[in-house]
Amino acid sequence: MKTNGESKFSYLLIGLGLGAMGGLMFALLARKETRESLRESSSKTLDYLNQQGKKLREITGGIVEKGKELVGHRCGSVDATTEGDIGWIGDST
Repeated sequence: MKTNGESKFSYLLIGLGLGAMGGLMFALLARKETRESLRESSSKTLDYLNQQGKKLREITGGIVEKGKELVGHRCGSVDATTEGDIGWIGDST
């Protein structure tokens, strides 16, 4: 005949076994939902990053064009100044 302590221990083991089996069953069912959620989240993140990348390319493209114009104007003014200096040096000799 079992004592009261032995029966409580067997109920504990049965409860642990049933809980583990239930947890595994739930995890298997939830796994599909988790994958779909992760796939959806990663898709949204990828779309967001693509949009931000396009905006960044547009902004930097404008900045590069303005930089090219400024460098072109500066080079043109340096060339004109240099030509004027060369002419001035040639006149004095």
